[in-house]
Amino acid sequence: MNHLLSVANILSKIILVFGLTLLVPFAVAYWAEDGSSTVFGEAILVTLCCGTVIALLTHRYKRELQIRDGFLLVVLVWLLLPIFGMIPILRFFPEISFAKAYYEATSALTATGGTVLTGLDTLPYSINLWRGEMVWLGGMGLIVLAVAILPMLGVGGRQIFKAEIPGPMKESKLTPRIAETAKGLWLVYVALTLLCMFAYKLAGMDWFDSVMHAFTTLGLGGFSSHDASYGYWDSPVIELVAIVFMLIGGINFATHFLVWRGRSILPYRYDPEIKPYLMIVFMSCIGLAGYLWVTGVYTDPLTALRYASFNVVSVATTTGYSNTDYSLWPIFAPLWMLFLSGFCTSSGSTGGGIKMIRVRILYQQFFREMITIMHPQAVSPVKLGRTVVANRIIFAVLVFLFVYLVSMIFMTLILTLSGLDGMTAFSAAVASINNLGPGLNQIGPATTYASLTDFQIWMCSLAMLLGRLEFYTFLIVFTAVFWRK
Repeated sequence: MNHLLSVANILSKIILVFGLTLLVPFAVAYWAEDGSSTVFGEAILVTLCCGTVIALLTHRYKRELQIRDGFLLVVLVWLLLPIFGMIPILRFFPEISFAKAYYEATSALTATGGTVLTGLDTLPYSINLWRGEMVWLGGMGLIVLAVAILPMLGVGGRQIFKAEIPGPMKESKLTPRIAETAKGLWLVYVALTLLCMFAYKLAGMDWFDSVMHAFTTLGLGGFSSHDASYGYWDSPVIELVAIVFMLIGGINFATHFLVWRGRSILPYRYDPEIKPYLMIVFMSCIGLAGYLWVTGVYTDPLTALRYASFNVVSVATTTGYSNTDYSLWPIFAPLWMLFLSGFCTSSGSTGGGIKMIRVRILYQQFFREMITIMHPQAVSPVKLGRTVVANRIIFAVLVFLFVYLVSMIFMTLILTLSGLDGMTAFSAAVASINNLGPGLNQIGPATTYASLTDFQIWMCSLAMLLGRLEFYTFLIVFTAVFWRK
């Protein structure tokens, strides 16, 4: 019981930190007099009160987390923070159901980008800003932010960080102290966000849209303040800025940190994920542009390249922006883009899917097995760069892929059973588990998830959490072994 109270004590501090982030949209609402300051005031009051009460009840149980505690804390944070994050949405839209308000907040915090809201162009600045801010906070992981400040409150954070950071090789450290690592990652994250914001402003966005879309571009969350997403501007320059920063957001932030700390671009050269990531995205942009031109979707090859490049990068990086309704393209194109969303982004990035590093390991393991069949005595290690990948990591990747595929199939079947057509159900499962956002058919880029039933929405919320926490972190808490002493 004491270890549960210790987890609750740290959870209370994270809730308090989250409550403070609500001050930003509250200040905007108060300054702009947009009619939403009351709902944000209520959200701040509820969040801070809940955090304070839990902190007071558990203040005697501070201690360093064990591995099991770290997993439990991460799951509780990602289950509970959307409840506090949805309060302004639920209060501002009284007609919206609890399930859909929770979905909206979960979609933001998991950097998914699917939405149930329409009329985004007429929403108060503060509501749209809060949606974007949640994407930004969730993109790198609010847990990592908490790890950076919890040591000042007398609580270490190594096990939280280990449970939160995605990827199969979590043991690698960037700095000797975990708090320094978290601070370094966030410093790079903030710097890139500011750079993106100024680039958007120079490209033609106003200041509010620049901030809002910088949040959701680096967070790879895809929320926009316009129903037409990037089709609202119809600007190749703005789309080019988005492409550049979406690609940056899809790279491991540990690599960005090493580049910044060493003042050298060599870490990009030695990152085993960057080259295949950029190569696959580039070839897909060129290939789909040619396909759209040949099939007559666009008569001008440059126009085809523009629309193919923006939407391929957006979907491959699991951002979810669009500048046209690509669900109207020949079905091969959007299906290929959904396929890319499953693996393109790097581990340690703000993107979703199984990550490029796992694909590289699986690819090499495939050829290793081929060589072993032909030459049983041959020694053919799997390598990432100059590092030999241990067999335990290869086995873990294979199991992860199995869980990923089973989850995808299970979610598709459940959504089909609930009444969705096959393509909508499949794309909803893919988009939710990969933290992509828009799917196809009923939930395409020109529509929202509002037409789904509450049950279907809950399933999508569960799928988003599974994808964001990479299955193990979430599922292990619900096993008997986890709770056994």
